[in-house]
Amino acid sequence: MAVKFEEALQNYPQQRAGAARQPDSVDQSNRKVPINLRQSGPTPVEMLISTRVRKSPYWHLAYEAGCWRATVYNRMYHPRGYVRPEQGGAMVEYESLVNDVTMWNVAVERQIQVKGPDAERFVNYVITRDATKIKPMRGKYVILCNEDGGILNDPVLLRVAEDEFWFSLSDSDLELWLRGVNIGMGFNVSIAEIDVSPLQIQGPKSEALMADMFGDEVRDIPFYGLMEGQVAGHDVIVSQTGFTGEKGYEIYLKDSTKYAEDVWYAVLAAGEPHNLRVIAPAHHRRIAAGILSWGQDVDAETLPFQCNLAYQVPRNKEADYIGKQRLEKVRDQVEAGKPPFSHQMVGLRFGGGEVTDYANDFWLISPEGGGDPVGYVTSPWYSPELETNIALAWVPCENTAIGTKLTVHLPVEYAAPDGSTAIEAEVVEVPFRPSVNPNARERARAKGIDFAD
Repeated sequence: MAVKFEEALQNYPQQRAGAARQPDSVDQSNRKVPINLRQSGPTPVEMLISTRVRKSPYWHLAYEAGCWRATVYNRMYHPRGYVRPEQGGAMVEYESLVNDVTMWNVAVERQIQVKGPDAERFVNYVITRDATKIKPMRGKYVILCNEDGGILNDPVLLRVAEDEFWFSLSDSDLELWLRGVNIGMGFNVSIAEIDVSPLQIQGPKSEALMADMFGDEVRDIPFYGLMEGQVAGHDVIVSQTGFTGEKGYEIYLKDSTKYAEDVWYAVLAAGEPHNLRVIAPAHHRRIAAGILSWGQDVDAETLPFQCNLAYQVPRNKEADYIGKQRLEKVRDQVEAGKPPFSHQMVGLRFGGGEVTDYANDFWLISPEGGGDPVGYVTSPWYSPELETNIALAWVPCENTAIGTKLTVHLPVEYAAPDGSTAIEAEVVEVPFRPSVNPNARERARAKGIDFAD
């Protein structure tokens, strides 16, 4: 006789208790594929290092520098920790970032080159911003959307020549999309990944270190400006960009498969007088700056108007681009007070224990005082400058006003001193604070200049 489901379930106490189940009270009716909100905890497993996932030219060097854990980003292994937890973990790395200078292996920002007579026209068709306003040896933070207005990628776009652009990717495989678009459109361009791998140089001593390597002219690179140079005799492109919201740089090494060791060791040597440390990307700092992480905070079902990227959809771009019709319709709906979505991204401050490492789950959010979950946290961390936990989070549109009180449900490891895991949170402005080392965007805003286009 067949065993009844209810009887069989008694053998699985975890399921019986409802652990790791999908909350069905968070409205995700606008999504085709709901975000997985199961609370599974750390579920420690060993990462398999194999040939199916690519190793960057810097991978072995990161391991040599002490990398002890990694994730996968753009189908490449990505270092995400050098200082072990028993030695202070990510917060020790953070101290180097805010006091000295750090180097990050960010070769996972794969470079997709678009080159040819129609390069500008093609790029202008696939990004929402106006590519014709990007001059050679300048860059922009841009987004590419699908026909429904969803964000496919939010790369830094480098224009290295009149007829050549590099998409420095966030975590989605854009090359296939770009090739597919051009099969239908027939622009006179070549599209290919190139052997260029970036390193980030971030921290208050980054300018001094870069000046030691490239001369004082590097100090004058504007925000998103580019400069050609050499490290250890090898050609690089330098940009004034980074994942911190502070003034910092990226070094894009050409022919990186051949020359990774030469450049890595050259930067380490130049960094010794400045107390340089190799660290993982500092998500605590990028959250404070309000910088989004594709796949974690936003994805291909996210509209720019939901996540503080409305400025990426200009009103005055006459040329057609993918998603334009949908995005202009959504903007009209938003301005009429009838947005076609239920949730928006906000910044939160909240208490509890200090969040000093990556979250394993999307923590749930309830209305003030508790109740059924209505939203979820995507990127939480503790901010030493603000002396509180901060996060980016998705909440219903009616809960987005600054000062709105909510409840964040923390895992037990971040419980408050009294043992509570239901912690009061407040919606606050993003970015959470001015940059310690203000970048050109912030200086421009202080003068009333709009950097949107």
